Amino acid sequence: MSKDNVQVKDLHTYQQVINSLNEKRRQKHLLFGNGFSIAYDSKIFSYNALSKFIDELDNDLLKKLFEVINTKNFELVMQQLDNFIEIARAFSTDRVLIDKIFEANNILKSSLIEAVQKLHPEHVFVVPEEKSKCCHDFLNEYLSKKGKVFSTNYDLLPYWILMRNESEFAIDGFGREIENPDEVLKKQEPIYSDLRWGKHKKEQTIFYLHGALLIFDTGVEIEKETYDIQHYLLQKINERMEQKSYPIFVTAGSALEKLNHISHNKYLSYCYDQLCQIEGSLVTFGFNFGEYDTHIIDAINKAAHQGQKSGEKLHSVYIGVYSQENLDHINSIRGKFRCKVNLFNANTVPIWENI
Repeated sequence: MSKDNVQVKDLHTYQQVINSLNEKRRQKHLLFGNGFSIAYDSKIFSYNALSKFIDELDNDLLKKLFEVINTKNFELVMQQLDNFIEIARAFSTDRVLIDKIFEANNILKSSLIEAVQKLHPEHVFVVPEEKSKCCHDFLNEYLSKKGKVFSTNYDLLPYWILMRNESEFAIDGFGREIENPDEVLKKQEPIYSDLRWGKHKKEQTIFYLHGALLIFDTGVEIEKETYDIQHYLLQKINERMEQKSYPIFVTAGSALEKLNHISHNKYLSYCYDQLCQIEGSLVTFGFNFGEYDTHIIDAINKAAHQGQKSGEKLHSVYIGVYSQENLDHINSIRGKFRCKVNLFNANTVPIWENI
């Protein structure tokens, strides 16, 4: 049967792919995109949700600002607005202008918080136990076998699932530092920092390629927000944003714009470099490989090109496809990959329920 005549239902199942890779003892890694979250709840998760919220902002000043800065990097725009307000207060006597900027800043911030709240279940325990366990088993198939898991999502679902199931193999690179080492040497109680990225990056197995809502750049450190007994994680993220601290995530834009954003952040660039260095096989789920994803294809090709003589390189990618349109699209871009491309039926993947 030619590739042109193949139907999605004729493709290998996900389990057949996993069985084959395990039999070959091939190191395998996972890359997932928005399809991961859409599979959980298509009503609240959607492709480029935050990009759409930026496009639909009903404020001429904000629209102009995004055009002038020429980016959909909302984190950068928020910081620019904060700086602009301070500069205007210091140097401008135009009260109307200052009020206008301040109003635009509040609209952007409140709109983002509203979008984030609509984008998520309220907290981790809204996810049913059986779905949580099933998703953990799916991720653990890679993590427990020394594989790496890469996500282009910025929502909280993967973090919630891994924390709730107390995954022993999920390491995101964050840890706490002792801030009073001299006092500790004198037998005093240690004071710990917020969760900072870097302490465990050599053992890191979870990589948020486009950032995540719980990861913040303070200008000095990359920090991760966590929930406590009094506050759900979304509440604490909202509180940070109210205090002019904004999450790191790469919203929509061209692949070049995304790569530019990634290269200017030490956490994002490290995660991207790790994707460029994987060996064995990469399994992808819910990732479209669309026109704005060529930077991901470039990373895959770098991994495939490395270690040509030693054979320590990425040999193949297994791409999950849902529909005939999706299948046709992947077949049309096969030539862009420098490693073997295999397709499987994404409808057979047991992410949130056993199939």
